[in-house]
Amino acid sequence: MFKTISMVGLGYIGLPTAAVFASRGVNVIGVDVSPAVVETINAGQIHIVEPELAGIVHMAVSAGRLRATLTPEPAQAFIVAVPTPFSEGYQPDLSYIRSACEKIAPVLERGNLVILESTSPVGATEQMADWLAELRPDLTFPQTAAEAADVQIAHCPERVLPGQVVRELVENDRIIGGMTRRASEMAVSLYKMVVRGECIITDARTAEMCKLTENASRDGQIAFANELSMICDRLGIDVWELIQLANRHPRVNILQPGAGVGGHCIAVDPWFIVASAPEEARLIRAARERNDSKPDWVLEKGKAALFDALAANPSRSLSDMTVACLGLAFKPNIDDLRESPALEITRAFGALGCKVLAVEPHIDALPKSFDGLPVQLVDLDAALSAADVVCVLVRHDAFAGLRASLPAASRLIDVVGLK
Repeated sequence: MFKTISMVGLGYIGLPTAAVFASRGVNVIGVDVSPAVVETINAGQIHIVEPELAGIVHMAVSAGRLRATLTPEPAQAFIVAVPTPFSEGYQPDLSYIRSACEKIAPVLERGNLVILESTSPVGATEQMADWLAELRPDLTFPQTAAEAADVQIAHCPERVLPGQVVRELVENDRIIGGMTRRASEMAVSLYKMVVRGECIITDARTAEMCKLTENASRDGQIAFANELSMICDRLGIDVWELIQLANRHPRVNILQPGAGVGGHCIAVDPWFIVASAPEEARLIRAARERNDSKPDWVLEKGKAALFDALAANPSRSLSDMTVACLGLAFKPNIDDLRESPALEITRAFGALGCKVLAVEPHIDALPKSFDGLPVQLVDLDAALSAADVVCVLVRHDAFAGLRASLPAASRLIDVVGLK
């Protein structure tokens, strides 16, 4: 049924999705706003780090099944996977979805399916349908024509884990939320071309809320672990041992604490629920605020260690002291820096006036947000040999066994529980 699809947004979700469809023999037209991204993909290369993806993209491009462009072209289905950040006051920012609508509207045709994959606040799919209807008054959409609409609309949220995206795109169940039954059936037939998991049909609003609920649940569990780590620090208890012991209970499964919560999903999506129901979402708000506060707590621990080291070396000034920040990504073993608490903490150390050596084995250069700060990207050995204070912010595999190689004079702040 679907011989050609358009993937709007070629980032951490869009590119793997496009590549997986192309690997199944579908002609995929990828659309992105970045000329560099388009050029990279058309050269058969990738601009992100994701296991297995490079080979799939190379083969899909070589076979003529995947190509990228700045300007949308006609297709039978359009999958929108663009950012959905929040603006000031934690209000959802749907401007990227609006922009995607403006791009694809001119090439929509009768019989098309438009799917919003971007994690979105409740009602965003209906808003997308309204925008498309305004842009294409010659076509009908579900909000007015229901099952008989010229263009059907659905919300099918992605639910994959960075570092395992390719596998989970195929294996995970998908929630299919059509604005009509027809839209849901069309979406199921599309995703079944690549998905081995079950495709479960619901309505668009429930599908939107399902993804937000999944991430808010994780956020709450992480907030409990992060708060527990702060309590244990005050009481002089090893939180890692405590969690290991508590998890021996058959109905307890406490997660691991860290430097905070990052990534585009868990650090953002709960605020969409809070924005929709501020009076009711009190626990969700509290969890989000606790996780947002953890980087400040880590920074204070690091500052205390730094000034302790400075007091032990009275001949040195603050500008002579060096802090090593290990890890910048928002989670282990990936290059994704979005909403990363480790990034926030490292920048804050740079603003103190000391030297900062950042170690992130999955990137080649620091982001522009570090411009003007005394922060250098170095390898692990260089950081450990020069550091007065070592802050382990991400549990990358590359940092395993670090304690054994740490110079005796260095002070260690470990918020991820390295062995």
